[in-house]
Amino acid sequence: MPKKTTTKLTNCIDRENPLGLLPNAAEAPFNSVFRQHEPTCLPKTRVNLLREIYDWADRQDERGIFWLNGLAGTGKSTIAQTIAQRYSDQKRLGASFFFSKGGGYVSHAGRFFTSLAVQLTFNVPSLRRYICEAITKRSDIANLSLLEQWRQLILRPLSNLRNESCQSYILVIDALDECANNKDVEVILQLLTEARSLTTVRLRVFLTGRPEIHIRAGISRILQAEHQDFILQNIPLATINHDISLFLEHNLEIIRKERDFEVDWPGEVVLGQLMRYACGLFIWAATACRFIRKGGRFARKRLHMILKGDSSAIEGPEKYLNKIYRTVLEYSISSDFSEEEKEEAYDILKHTLGSIVVLLSPLSTPSLSRLLHLLKEDVDQTFKDLYAILDIPENPTYPLRLHHPSFRDFLLSKDRCGDFWVDDKQAHYTLATSCIKLMSQTLKKDICELHAPGYQVTQVESSRVQKYIPPEVQYACLYWVQHLQRSGSRDKEAYQFLKNHLLHWLEALGWMGKASEGIQAILSLKAHVSFNTSPDLRAFIHDTKRFALYNRLVIEQAPLQLYCSALIFAPEKSVIRETFKKCVPTWIKRRPRVQEYWSAALQTLEGHTSMVASVAFS
Repeated sequence: MPKKTTTKLTNCIDRENPLGLLPNAAEAPFNSVFRQHEPTCLPKTRVNLLREIYDWADRQDERGIFWLNGLAGTGKSTIAQTIAQRYSDQKRLGASFFFSKGGGYVSHAGRFFTSLAVQLTFNVPSLRRYICEAITKRSDIANLSLLEQWRQLILRPLSNLRNESCQSYILVIDALDECANNKDVEVILQLLTEARSLTTVRLRVFLTGRPEIHIRAGISRILQAEHQDFILQNIPLATINHDISLFLEHNLEIIRKERDFEVDWPGEVVLGQLMRYACGLFIWAATACRFIRKGGRFARKRLHMILKGDSSAIEGPEKYLNKIYRTVLEYSISSDFSEEEKEEAYDILKHTLGSIVVLLSPLSTPSLSRLLHLLKEDVDQTFKDLYAILDIPENPTYPLRLHHPSFRDFLLSKDRCGDFWVDDKQAHYTLATSCIKLMSQTLKKDICELHAPGYQVTQVESSRVQKYIPPEVQYACLYWVQHLQRSGSRDKEAYQFLKNHLLHWLEALGWMGKASEGIQAILSLKAHVSFNTSPDLRAFIHDTKRFALYNRLVIEQAPLQLYCSALIFAPEKSVIRETFKKCVPTWIKRRPRVQEYWSAALQTLEGHTSMVASVAFS
């Protein structure tokens, strides 16, 4: 039987460790385990740019925000990594957040300010007391607006600092353009300007992003004269080529030593040719070097593949990037395969890569294979020659990631990648149906096998939840509705899934601690489905919304009660109650009507002259 827990004990734990109430994006900091292999700028590269950024960071003028903007592949994230590392070493880094599209919690602003606050408590120990006090006063702070989170968790604690001798701290925020909601971006920019009100401490913010229209508009309108900006494309081409040459020379020297090639390999002529092919894009140089290095004993052959072809017919940096990406993809399908085998390999390649580029949160290779219902060895074989474009960790439990978001842009553009093109809507539909299929196969009543309906979420170890609801199933539970929406489909399989597994899905979300995400998914699904085209599904979702909102506490605290109290107290004409009446345990069905308990209980209170403060029923 489950052990009893009390609110008093829970509150005590919260007071002892209030930071535990703040949702934190573990992948966000520059030095997270997920970013440990990300490079910094090589010595003698980006010299003038870095000097300008350092001068800005060390000044004490009004321009508290530095915006570094540049096209995809121009090295923004590497520069941000370098800045974060420098000021971390100097004990002046307040916090860092590296946004990444499709990166789960780092793809939106939901955990932005809470993650910054958690980092600040470690990087600026004197802030810990004030941030913890803010959490204690408002334990629901993570559910409040971005404005409230910023002011209560960051701005006000910073303003409380004393005896800091006007110390200056740096926030590093990379790839702001990859934050999912444009309105959130504007709010973040607006709030960051409030840092100028600080008097005892200074907060300077280093931002990077692509020159997207909404970012440029927000910067110009909101920040106005309060920021300093730098456009990477404005750096003289000679300076960029010099830095790319040093980068190529450094990485090819590593390959030369690993393969024991001759001392002068690959030679100045080849280096010059590669530099011209890069056309100012560091991502081209990085992808080319990874492709050559992962070729092992075929490194020379891969270098020759990059150099061959009619380069004179290629114009502009994007065309060069397209060529290197196509070379990597074409090489991954062996010329030794038969035509039938090539076709099968090609289909798996498009299927897996198409899924990776539209995933809403990264997955490991084993989890991805199970989600897509593919053999793991087939997926491993497909990825074997894709190390140049995919970050494939040695630890199989770590998630797969794209080396650079420009590959996503390439793969989703029919004009750029030709036969390897991935239809965005079709890829989302494939993932939606894969999620529904996986959930239908795995979700069930009492999925964690607790065998006692009274268990509370706080009593179940997270390791047990991970065992019975592995990452790919959690992904399916969280994101199937979003994939369905983005596919533009109103699939009948969704209706069938909900009729069979709604309670199982809500139960799983409860154990995962994601009840609010589930309710949001239901609201989104209701908005997605038209009454005219799918009246039955629309009616079912409408009742599902009422059921989930009314029983939110049940889902969050004791999910197994969905099959007991939640169904029993549902309206008699409820679609949900009628659909899942078989789920009510037989021992409850044999009990007298609930109203009889109330009648009997109220009779026992007759004749009391003193006030009855509370009544508890078991």
